[in-house]
Amino acid sequence: MIGALGRLVVPGPNPIGFGRTLLCGWGGAILGGVVARVLFRNPGAHWFVTLVLEVLVAALLVWLFSKRRTMA
Repeated sequence: MIGALGRLVVPGPNPIGFGRTLLCGWGGAILGGVVARVLFRNPGAHWFVTLVLEVLVAALLVWLFSKRRTMA
């Protein structure tokens, strides 16, 4: 779900498949969670900010995958 939301944030066509979207979602959830853990002692208390961070990191990963795919 995080990967799909990250894909919605990135404008334009995203020439990546389901597997890469899934990887972007996992990466966004993990890295966004780490950033939230650094910013807040208890990221569960700030669940909305944590979700936004996860989606933003997933969007960055989608953009990087899309950029790499179009350059190859």
